This record gives sequence, structure tokens and C-alpha cells, in this order.
Amino acid sequence: MSQGMVYLIGAGPGDPGLITVRGREALMRADVVLYDRLGTEALMDLVRPDAQLVDVGKAPGRAAMSQDDTTALLVKLGHEGKVVARLKGGDPFVFGRGAEEAEALVAAGVRVLVVPGITSAIGAPSAAGIPVTYRAMATAFTVVTGHEDPAKDSEQNDWDLLARLPHTLIVLMGMGRLRGIAERLMAAGRPADQPAAAIQWGTTPRQREVVATLGTIADQVEQEGLGNPAILVFGDVVSRRPGLVAAGRGPLSGRTVVVTRARVQASDLRGALEALGARVIEMPVIRIQPLQATPQIAAAMAGLGQHDIVVVTSPNGVDALAAAMAAHGVDARHLSPEQTFVAIGPATADALRGMGIRADIVPERFVGEAVLEALEGTEVEGRRVLIARARHARPVIADGLRDRGAIVDDVALYETVAVRPPDDVVEAALDADIITFTSSSTVTNTLDVLDDHQRARLMRGPLVASIGPITSQTAREAGLEVGVEAGTSDIPGLIEAVIRAAATPRA
Repeated sequence: MSQGMVYLIGAGPGDPGLITVRGREALMRADVVLYDRLGTEALMDLVRPDAQLVDVGKAPGRAAMSQDDTTALLVKLGHEGKVVARLKGGDPFVFGRGAEEAEALVAAGVRVLVVPGITSAIGAPSAAGIPVTYRAMATAFTVVTGHEDPAKDSEQNDWDLLARLPHTLIVLMGMGRLRGIAERLMAAGRPADQPAAAIQWGTTPRQREVVATLGTIADQVEQEGLGNPAILVFGDVVSRRPGLVAAGRGPLSGRTVVVTRARVQASDLRGALEALGARVIEMPVIRIQPLQATPQIAAAMAGLGQHDIVVVTSPNGVDALAAAMAAHGVDARHLSPEQTFVAIGPATADALRGMGIRADIVPERFVGEAVLEALEGTEVEGRRVLIARARHARPVIADGLRDRGAIVDDVALYETVAVRPPDDVVEAALDADIITFTSSSTVTNTLDVLDDHQRARLMRGPLVASIGPITSQTAREAGLEVGVEAGTSDIPGLIEAVIRAAATPRA
């Protein structure tokens, strides 16, 4: 039996992008993942599909598994030779009982490796624009748990001493006792007008903050309705927030953005939006599906090297072309160095490069008309052209080249298939701030999955962000108002458009 390994991984303060590289790698290798309630949900996409997931999280009044049972399970899995990820919010050794688990594993002879994480005690204030130290204002900070009742005689926190320290005081798990903590600190000498802050869901798109004073923070938190999970910050450093809040939060913080493209393609857009602070709802309404072998595909592959020009209209087209070549036993040896490859957009050119093919022509605009313009200086009369495209794509390239005398093989290699998202995802998407459309098919299929009432909500609901003029035209013809259009018809252009939309007040 192989020897097991248990990784005690700090998931970070909540933003999934703040897990360490080592933590991410360990999580992806795990056979079994034991995860906590907070700060871990968004990381489940990294887990292997065949990995076993075990919820061991704890909440006030509820525990999915007792601490003793959790520790025993870690030991048992380690003895069985499993690779185990014990995923804990924040850092494993900061109020997480990770040290107790590590000691038990070492005592049982199970290999264990601690993978540190960013604690919310530092991460949440930073994301709110609050430095925990600041020269000439706070040269140290103290982190304590507020889980203990300040009125208890036996509690370990010495609130009188903490009140006298000139440091920043950070309290985790103290929201339920905020009023008592504030009163105890004031009674011990901390001034009532000292700046204070409460930060809920720090570093995540759900982040909310209340900034007040030590004397008013409890009333202000109740008025604003902040709850757990949250941390408390007491000290003069909170006064630095107005000048730093922009540095702590991305331009899409507090905004919810819907991604409608196919799930296999959504990760780059989702990741970029989340890195800018957005809460992202994935509502894929299409799925990319290669077409089964057809006589047209077989003929195109057999004569691939005889085409003078090959036009690929999207990264999906590149993938479909590679799949068709493999299915018909065609490889790079069948290509000719004299061939001209045309790619619509840099993403398509990058995909071709992954096949070892350099795109000779990349139009400045990423639409079919731009391909015709880019080929105006190329003699096409009597020359063979292969267009690798999606089924039901616009025929503008094929028609334009035929009008100029080219012999065109217009071959559909893949199709977009409509997908119906779950009802709860649709409902959440209709309440979002911005909905993105990356193609005409994402527009039409989104409308197809909605009932009349939901279509009406979409018309007056999220601001529509379109990837380009063709998609915008489809949206407008369907009755949607396009709020913002990408300057370049690619994902970076769409992201810039979303940022512009977020910065523009709605009418």
C-alpha cells in the first residue's frame, strides 16, 4: 500500500484567486477533499472529477462533522494511502485548529504538509483599503478571536490590556459580540471616537463594509444589516481608508456579471472578471459540438494541402479543424508551405499557433467583412479556398470570395447546440447588473430559454454588453438594448466594455 499524504491547505480569505500556487496544485492532486464552510466553495472547480468531497464545515449551532471525527477521518485516509486535501479558510494555523490536526497526523505516522494561506485578518482589511500597519500610526497589529464572551471571567482575551495597546486590534469571529467588545474596550480606555470598521465577506464580490467609530460601530452594523462572516478592525489605520479604498477593490467590485458562452470557454472570461472584483454567474446557453463526419468534411480533409487559402473563423473552428484532421489521418505533412492561413482575431491566431501553424493574415476587425477586406490585395480568382466554420454561420466570406472568382469549399466543422441552464441560475442572472454576449448564438439561445415574463425582465434588467457589431445587431433585432459594445471583438475588448459599463451610472 502506498503511503498517504495529507495537505493542510489554507484557502485564503475568500477570493479563490488568493489561494497559493502550492495550495492549488495540492488540491488538484487530491483523492479526497475535506472542506470547511467558508472560503472554499469557489475552489471546488479545481478538484478532480473523481475526487471524493467531504463537508466538515462548522456553523453556529451546526457542525457537519465533529472535530474529533474530522481528525480521525484524516488519519484513516492517510493510513489508506490517500492523497488528502484538508482545505481550510484563511490560514490553517490561524483560529482553524489546523495545528491540532497536524499534531494528530504526525503522532499517527501520517505524512502531513502545511500549505499556508492568507488569513482574513490581513486580507479583508487590505481589500477594504485598510492597512493593518501604517508608519507613525500603527507599528503593530494584534489579532484575537471574539468567539469568547467578554463577560466571562475565564476568557483568555485580556480586553483591558488589549485596549491599552497602541496597536491595530483585529477581531475575528466577533460579530455576535460586537457591542460587548466595543463597550469593554471603551471602558478600558480606548476612545469612543477611535475609527472602527466591520468587513463582511472580505475579498469576495459580496464584500460589504461599515466604517464608523468605536462608540457607534455596533449601532451602524445593525442599521446596515451586516452579519457573519465578518471581521472587526479597531484603530487609527481605519482613517486611511478613503485614500486607499480604490486600491483595495477592483473596478467591478460589487457588480454581478453574467457569462453566457459555452462552459468550456467561460473560464478565461470568468477568471478575468473575477480578478477585477466581479461576482460572476455562469449561465451557458450554448455548447460547442463537432459535427459528425460528412462527405464535405472528408473531401476537405483529403484535399487539405491543395487549398491555396485556409480561413478559420474562430478558436472553435481551429479545434474542430484539428479534430477533423485527426479523424481522417491528416497531419502537418499534408499542409503546404505555400498555403495562406487567415485567422479572424488574435485568439484564433493563437489557437492556430498551438497547432504549429502561423496565421499569415489577421484582420484588424474580427468579422467576416474584414476577412474580405484583408484579402483584397491577394489574387483569389481560380484559387481554392477552404473556410472552416460553424454550421449556420453567415455566408459573407464564401459569397464574397466566390464573387471574386475563387473556388470555395465552405465546410461546417462544428455547431453550437442550445443548452438550458437551471431555473435558479436563470433567475439569478436576470437580477444581475451586466449580461455579456459573445456571439449571436448566445443572444438567440438566451432568449429561447426564457419565458415571456423572463424575456420582459431581461429587456429592462441587466445592462447588455456585446462582443461586437454582429452580436449587437442580433441583440437589437431581438428587442434588446445594447448598453455597451466591445471596441475590439475579442475577450479583452469585451472586458474593457464591461468595465466602462460598470463605471457608467444607469439612467
